[in-house]
Order: sequence, then C-alpha cells, then structure tokens
Amino acid sequence: MDGKLAIIGLGSIGSMALWQASRLTDSVVGFEAHSPAHARSAAGGDTRLFRMIYRGNPAYYPILSRSRELWAELEAETGQGILTRCGGLSIGTSDGSYLKSLLETTRVTGAIHQVLSRGEMAERYPQHNLRPDDIAVYDPHAGALRTDRAITAAITAAEANGATVNTNTPIDSITETDNGVVITSGANSWTFERVIVASGAWSKQLMPEYLRAHTETKRIFLSWFVAREAEQFSPEKFPVFIRISGDRSMYGAPAVDGVTVKATLDGRGAPTPAADSVPRDLTPDEISETTETVSEFFPGLIPSIVRSDAYPDLFTSDSQPLMGFLSESSRIYSATGYSGAGFKMATGYGEIAASEALGKRWFDGLDFLRPQRFQES
Repeated sequence: MDGKLAIIGLGSIGSMALWQASRLTDSVVGFEAHSPAHARSAAGGDTRLFRMIYRGNPAYYPILSRSRELWAELEAETGQGILTRCGGLSIGTSDGSYLKSLLETTRVTGAIHQVLSRGEMAERYPQHNLRPDDIAVYDPHAGALRTDRAITAAITAAEANGATVNTNTPIDSITETDNGVVITSGANSWTFERVIVASGAWSKQLMPEYLRAHTETKRIFLSWFVAREAEQFSPEKFPVFIRISGDRSMYGAPAVDGVTVKATLDGRGAPTPAADSVPRDLTPDEISETTETVSEFFPGLIPSIVRSDAYPDLFTSDSQPLMGFLSESSRIYSATGYSGAGFKMATGYGEIAASEALGKRWFDGLDFLRPQRFQES
C-alpha cells in the first residue's frame, strides 16, 4: 500500500477533500494533473459567489451552513483572506418565478434574509438600474470566494498536516483489485486502500459507463468590466448579485481587485467536446448579449468587456453532484459533477468526501447526490 487514501484532482473539491482528509489521517496523497489552481480548471476566474439564499432543494442548506463554518476555519488556519463578506442580492420581478422559488426555499431553510423594494434598492444600491417591477432579496451572509487563494490555502494546510502532493501527474486509469485500488500515470503506478475522484471535467474518462451516460462537459464563460467610479463597485458598497429580470439574466461580484467588476450572463453553459479543448474566446453573440445586458443593468460600468475567459465543468443530467462510492462494494469514491454550482459548498463537500471515503462518518439525507441514482435508473 502507498497510502490509505488517494485524491485525484486538487481543484475546487479535491483540494478541500485533501485538507479535510489530512485532519483524519497522515496517509493521504493528492494527485494533480497540472499545478494547483491552474488557469484552465473550473475554479478559474478568481471569484465565485457564496450565498445562503438560493432556490432549489432545501437539503443543500446544511451543507452550505457547514461550508460557511469551514471557510472561516480555513482562513484562520492559513491566515488567508478567502471569503469577502460583502452580502448578496437576488434580483427579479416581484411576481416572477425566480424570486417566488427562492423565497419558498428560504421559508423552508429559515435562512436570514431581507426583501428590498425597488425604492429601497435605489437608496441602498443605486448601481443597479432596476425595471419598474423588480425587487430584491438581500442575503447578509453572502460574499465572494477567492478561488485561487482557497485552493492553494487548502493544499498548503493539508501538506502542513502531513499530506503528500504530486503535481503534473495526470492519472490514466483506476483499477480495483482484491488488495486495493491501483492508479496509474504513464509508467508509474500506486496502490491505495481507497480513492476519491475529484477531477472535475476530466473525471469522465475515469468513470464507469453508467455514469458517463449521464454526464456532459460544458463550457462556462466569464466577463469583467471597468467601473466609471471604482469606489461605487467596491465590496463595501456593492454585494455579489444574481439577477433574472424578464428576458435578461446576469450574476457577478464586486471589484475585489479594486479595478474590474465581474458581470457575466447567467445559465449559459454550453456542451464542449472535451475539457482540454474549451474555446477561450467569447463568440460575437456572447459579447453582444453581455454588453447589452451590462448597458441596461449597470450604467456605472463602461459597456466594454476588458477581460473574459472560459472554463470547463462536468454537468450531470439532473444538475446534482455525484458524491459517494460507485457501488456498495466499491473502494472508489466519486466527488465530481457539480454542474457549475459547486464552489460555494466546496469545503462542505470536501468534508463529506474525506469522512466517507475514510470510513469515519456517513452522512444521511444525501441520496439525491449518490451515484447509484443513475445506476438504478
């Protein structure tokens, strides 16, 4: 045996699983095909939104709550500022399905929030140009996660706890044997008691066929703009936001670098043949729709994209992650398929994956995430 646990992929979830596993054992090894927080991973683009207010399955709320605690623990353990606590806004039409669904989920979870009228928004957050029937829901616990800092901090903390990290080591195959799990990279091989696969869009080649049929690699693009008055879009004055108003939708984050504001079209993930061949440049249509939306939503931003990029992520057919062993007898644990929405809960997902893969704790109530849901269908 080369160790109790191997973690393949040290990006959004794998880095957090490595950190959490290093708290539970001194025999964990991480494998990264490139370098930590490399520019082509799904975590690229500097920031991701953290929020406690959302629409959808209320079963995510305990993971979000635990993730919030763990982000603070990672900051304290490493001295890195990872979560910019600036609050968050969900904006939409007062009688539209977006806010109706969001508030219904919030009633179930009990998440702290405040409904802001159009007038209150104009007073508190005049950066937003609202339509006549728009209102907002304010989330005081929301903020912007610094992705590069988060990943490198988690890996640094794991190494300090005794974890081993192998960079520039792409894994070619995983094979279960009577004695453990054998993984290979070129001419090299290792054997571990158990393995976590957390390699995002690159996970598909390591999956059994029943999961490949229910996953798809998609391209997610991001865009940034310069503010006419940078101070108005600072984290102190401009919360993260998601806006779905009629025919337009956008999400974004304040100028955490003091210069550029992230403002990106929402829900535009498009299929791409492979994770290594994602087109990085925006198409003319993407540029046109993005700048038109920014022109309407944010008069304080110069409507010209100053920075853009695109990244791959693995989506499942039901948009829920794949978390759990591949079967009851398997030693391979899946932690992938976060469908463009995993980073805010990365610390919580990492704790779940590490704890379950090492046999330390099993988390109930997560059947909707287990890979077997597709095997049974």
